[in-house]
Amino acid sequence: MNNLDWLDVLEIAIELNDKFPEIDPQWISFPDLHKKVCELSDFSGDPSKSNEKILEAIQMHWIEEYQ
Repeated sequence: MNNLDWLDVLEIAIELNDKFPEIDPQWISFPDLHKKVCELSDFSGDPSKSNEKILEAIQMHWIEEYQ
């Protein structure tokens, strides 16, 4: 797998869905989501480069993957 950065929202969502199948992403807070993204082994983005719009996009894709 390639190194992921913040703009790889779909790939991040797929990774999160695989790594945390017990989490319903509809109810995750943005601080928790940010932490989980930064913990992904394939993620190499700068933690300070995230914003609410990016986290929202990741969450929306994750919800689609989860369903």
